[in-house]
Amino acid sequence: MPTVCTTIKVSKDGQYILATGTYKPRVRCYDTYQLSLKFERCLDSEVVTFEILSDDYSKIVFLHNDRYIEFHSQSGFYYKTRIPKFGRDFSYHYPSCDLYFVGASSEVYRLNLEQGRYLNPLQTDAAENNVCDINAVHGLFATGTIEGRVECWDPRVRKRVGMLDCALNSVTADSEINSLPTISALKFNGALTMAVGTSTGQVLLYDLRSDKPLLVKDHQYGLPIKSVHFQDSLDLVLSADSRIVKMWNKNSGKIFTSLEPEHDLNDVCLYPNSGMLLTANESPKMGIYYIPVLGPAPRWCSFLDNLTEELEENPESTVYDDYKFVTKKDLENLGLTHLIGSPFLRAYMHGFFMDIRLYHKVKLMVNPFAYEEYRKDKIRQKIEETRAQRVQLKKLPKVNKELALKLIEEEEEKQKSTLKRKVKSLPNILTDDRFKVMFENPDFQVDEESEEFRLLNPLVSRISEKRKKKLRLLEQQELPKTEEEEEREGKPSDAESSESSDDEKAWVEEVRKQRRLLQQEERVKRLEQLREDQQTVLKPQFYEIKAGEEFRSFRESATKQRLMNKTLEDRLKLEAKHGTLNVSDTTVGSKQLTFTLKRSEQQKKQQEAEKLHRQERKKLRRSAGHLRSRPRRGQPFH
Repeated sequence: MPTVCTTIKVSKDGQYILATGTYKPRVRCYDTYQLSLKFERCLDSEVVTFEILSDDYSKIVFLHNDRYIEFHSQSGFYYKTRIPKFGRDFSYHYPSCDLYFVGASSEVYRLNLEQGRYLNPLQTDAAENNVCDINAVHGLFATGTIEGRVECWDPRVRKRVGMLDCALNSVTADSEINSLPTISALKFNGALTMAVGTSTGQVLLYDLRSDKPLLVKDHQYGLPIKSVHFQDSLDLVLSADSRIVKMWNKNSGKIFTSLEPEHDLNDVCLYPNSGMLLTANESPKMGIYYIPVLGPAPRWCSFLDNLTEELEENPESTVYDDYKFVTKKDLENLGLTHLIGSPFLRAYMHGFFMDIRLYHKVKLMVNPFAYEEYRKDKIRQKIEETRAQRVQLKKLPKVNKELALKLIEEEEEKQKSTLKRKVKSLPNILTDDRFKVMFENPDFQVDEESEEFRLLNPLVSRISEKRKKKLRLLEQQELPKTEEEEEREGKPSDAESSESSDDEKAWVEEVRKQRRLLQQEERVKRLEQLREDQQTVLKPQFYEIKAGEEFRSFRESATKQRLMNKTLEDRLKLEAKHGTLNVSDTTVGSKQLTFTLKRSEQQKKQQEAEKLHRQERKKLRRSAGHLRSRPRRGQPFH
């Protein structure tokens, strides 16, 4: 539909689906056998409801919101008439060919289609009637009133044969009702069962032989019930309001399932003898739902059964469902390296697959209190989370206490400053969740002994002192700045420039001092490392020559073993000593590494031979400067 779909119905033969909507008001007919749109007809006004009188689409009756009743045949528009009051619903009595119209009146209008004229109306006790329905078994006519009553009439004698007060019975102990419940939906099932929907969201099931409801089902939304349908194969009732479609057992009231579309519902239609559900929504697209439990797919879309069979979950266990992936390091921690190559471990990529039961057993044997520690950590985290919700005290975190204290002091100094600037304040790191881990995880602890921190610390301390001076100056200023001062604010004064130059000089001196200290510490470490190397060389050492390994000298093997035992930092320094790696400082806190490739003896000899060859060729070369090119014609000789 262009905007909204109001009502939707299926023909008795199941071949055609008709829907009405707006805007502009129209009706659309879909042919299920061709899976396409059969026709579309525009109408003069919006449709309240419609009824299909024939087995196909050849006879349709539309009730409009401007009191007109419009008849359509197979070729199109056929006839149009009017009723005295605005209509809300109507039903067709097949034995007598009568149309019963209810609406904003106490009378039920009867239009006989065989004679083509109105008959005497039925006078009810209600001020207005909302809905009506006719029992297909014995022809009983029932109408729902705005007073919350259902009046039943016998069309043969045109007399009222019974009345049910549903408003009183719909009120339960759990329901909250602010107004009188009116009847908003009505549906017969079989000869004796009737379902009544109220405007407050309750559905009442009645046996026509009793005035007490068999069951009262509350939707819990407080919205009027739009439609009620029966599903006989599973004894289900489908009741719908504007928000949800609920399917529940008509004997026990237990919920079977529910559908909650994205848009509000206007009408619901159950495709006969199938599990397909059609909905008219407050949106251009109509909803189509298929529930295989309710029944098979219609004949024209039998492919849905194949799709649902493919989508069914088949619990097939994969090869490694009951296995745990472990690396070689995990095996070393568990003490299971001797199992490498055995059937207990399956090699895969950079690790192994291990039976999950064996893994849990070994882990419990290695660390039997792992679960208790995990449980205590979880309890501690829960307690800390609850504490965080209480009133926060001024307490330093466990990690980076110095940094946190510095930030707190800076925040307090900002708050104490009486001068209010028109600048957007940045959020504090302590209150920002993005930096929360920096004060909780020990891995983020600032290493104050590192070379980078010691070189940057003078700058950080100078910046903080400079900030404090600025805050003191701002506190002394009581009057706000004038416009001229604001214009000159971007340019530093002579005093400020001299202070900044002095600060820069002092900072440079401190950085140089820190560099000298770092160089002295580096020399001391180098001397200690040299002493350790000499002691290891003096000690007698024994070496084992493995099969297939070429033995060159004891000194070379000792050097290789010593290098393997050293850290990466020591190896890089050793390579730098031999000239293969050059480490230099470029700026504060940064390093520059330069690698040079070692040349073999053969490459050095070849380079010397090439150098000697070039020198020899240079000596034997005869100059050709005395030779001149022959002059061109017309040019004189020089």
